[in-house]
Amino acid sequence: MDLEWFRPAAFFGSILFAMVGVVVFWLCFLIIDKITPVDMWSEIVEKQNLALGVVVAAMSLGISIIVAAAIG
Repeated sequence: MDLEWFRPAAFFGSILFAMVGVVVFWLCFLIIDKITPVDMWSEIVEKQNLALGVVVAAMSLGISIIVAAAIG
């Protein structure tokens, strides 16, 4: 059984890359939120706009895949 993941350097490196990925994802999301003509958060939460929620979810998955491929 290989315990490569149990080494502290590998573990903390994974945590660091995960944190960098979350920060990059959040920055991309904020940039896209700023360039859209509507306030996405209020549109989804207050007005219950399901179509915009699906588009934002797809965009979030796309950004996550790009960030994961860039880091990994």
